Amino acid sequence: MAQSVDGKILEKLDQILRLMALQLALAKSVTEGARLLKIAGMDNRTIADVLDTTDATVRTLTANLRKTKARSRSKRGAS
Repeated sequence: MAQSVDGKILEKLDQILRLMALQLALAKSVTEGARLLKIAGMDNRTIADVLDTTDATVRTLTANLRKTKARSRSKRGAS
């Protein structure tokens, strides 16, 4: 069965998103790229694909980011 117009549009948007993410990440280290793409709302699998790494690496790098955010929130609340 032929792919629907909506399906084709979503596929093209996904390609554009990946290209933009790759362009952003090329100028950064894997760590910084993963953090920026996670902040942008990308999921771990997509980030791993863009950065040519594993989900586990992305999960580790972004877990450290979450810990840093949690610490900074707790410091602001304590002031």
